[in-house]
Amino acid sequence: MKGRILDRVVAAEREHRSVALATDLATGRQLLFEGEHAEGDLALDDAALDRVREAWRTGRNRTIETASGRVFVEVLTPPNRCFMIGAVHIAQPLARMLTMADYAVTVIDPRGAFATRARFPDVELTQEWPDEALERLQPDRGSALVALTHDPKIDDPALAAALRSDCFYIGALGSRRNHAGRCARLKQLGFSDNDLARIHGPIGLAIGAVSPAEVAISIAAEMTQVLRHGEAAEAA
Repeated sequence: MKGRILDRVVAAEREHRSVALATDLATGRQLLFEGEHAEGDLALDDAALDRVREAWRTGRNRTIETASGRVFVEVLTPPNRCFMIGAVHIAQPLARMLTMADYAVTVIDPRGAFATRARFPDVELTQEWPDEALERLQPDRGSALVALTHDPKIDDPALAAALRSDCFYIGALGSRRNHAGRCARLKQLGFSDNDLARIHGPIGLAIGAVSPAEVAISIAAEMTQVLRHGEAAEAA
């Protein structure tokens, strides 16, 4: 790996960005890809670049056939992050599940009685208000946010921050009626119907979940579906 590419890989990891490194298996020439930006000494045609872009989007390594030979595409991705708004009962099993799935979990709740190390022993905790915490943490395309408190004072600022970011998944706990009220409040803040369509509400897959653990399963499953297949596949 050449020095300039290595520097960019290190910078991407530090800034929590995902990149794809394409290496020609015959020549060792390389191309580093992120979003629409590519650099390196490996020239690829548009069809091959589309396959590199797809690997980068899905986070999956693959070997592709190109006009000049076989190219291995390695996706270098920092751990996905999940920001949980509310240290509620559902957050406890959900934090454990997502930690096992290699997420870096942060529980955000300004109510000190809930966000305690005894209840959440293995994740990052903060008692900041969500808008302040998210300003510091900077959600990105590798981030999910789940709003779980039912309290507009806490959930709404978090959802607004998430909608202004590239979060791959945004979800909010509550009934359809509650979600309609939530969307009305967010519209007053200037968000469009297209913006609000990004929020999964009621949150989670419709599996008939009842207990906090079952609801957590439905949320983790929906997050995984969106992460691996995108919003369009979920809608289909």
